[in-house]
Amino acid sequence: MQSLGSSLSRSSFLRRGAIGGGALIASASGLGALAPAAFADTVPAGDLAYLRLLIAAELLAVDFYGQAVGRKVLVQQAAVRANQISADESADYAILAGLMTAAGQTPATADDIDFSYPAAFFKSPGAILRFAQQLEYMLVGSYIDALANVQTESYRQPLAQILAGEAKHQSAIAGLQKRPLIGKATPAPVPMAQMSDFLDNYES
Repeated sequence: MQSLGSSLSRSSFLRRGAIGGGALIASASGLGALAPAAFADTVPAGDLAYLRLLIAAELLAVDFYGQAVGRKVLVQQAAVRANQISADESADYAILAGLMTAAGQTPATADDIDFSYPAAFFKSPGAILRFAQQLEYMLVGSYIDALANVQTESYRQPLAQILAGEAKHQSAIAGLQKRPLIGKATPAPVPMAQMSDFLDNYES
């Protein structure tokens, strides 16, 4: 996996987006195009930043689960579950991309990002499930954080629906790992900056 060091990859630069005199949106994530001079009048810049972040996260999930299925390391029930989750993440991406397009913005696509992973991630079913567990934790926490902070009322229902699906994924992965299906009653939110740093680890 390429080390990003202190520099920003192309995808990170696009995620963090420039506004006006070159200032960066504080912790603004997601892999959209560079921010235009003004965002859509009815959608706050912060809400669009959340959409960019979540789109980037869903693209990572689609890529990871797609590779997990394609490499045929997982077998039987684990392979079935990974394939189902991959389809769900693709559907979640489509919802978020639709919201971004409706706001007059261009959503990132898989063509905008090259994801890379340590080779060890795909060496065994256990390794795949361990990263899947971490990824789902980050996704659940990011949607919780977004729901607590977005101002656009019409965004809350689709974000809540996606969050419910991510929680199911978390439980499905736990079952495959023979862990309790129900974890903490109140999962912790994952702030934008934390999710952005997580994404940076897998973007090249």
